[in-house]
Amino acid sequence: MAKEEYNLLREALKARSRAYAPYSGFKVGAALLTDGGKIITGSNIENASFGLAICAERVAFVKAVSEGHKNFKELLIVTGASKLSTPCGACRQFMSEFNPKLKIILANTGGKTLKTNLSKLFPKPFGLKK
Repeated sequence: MAKEEYNLLREALKARSRAYAPYSGFKVGAALLTDGGKIITGSNIENASFGLAICAERVAFVKAVSEGHKNFKELLIVTGASKLSTPCGACRQFMSEFNPKLKIILANTGGKTLKTNLSKLFPKPFGLKK
């Protein structure tokens, strides 16, 4: 694993440790790399009204955009599941707004990883023509 990817994994694991998942127990951490080299993290936050829960990926993007970042290079998502977990459909659509070709690394706490990109996971997003 390259140094940049290791840094993303380290930060995503820290974020995962701060997840609020009392209902599912499924903790997720995300680390988003801006084109300027800054890493912004997110963790999933559940709510008794399940529809109001927010995924780690969207937390990272919301934090980043609210801090003035809009160009992203890579996202690492880590869970404790034995099978690597991909972003949900809502997250895929949300992320495609900013970079439909975003590099994505899926990881778990057991050391398994897979490199992919958003265009493979979500080939036909909808939105504004740019």
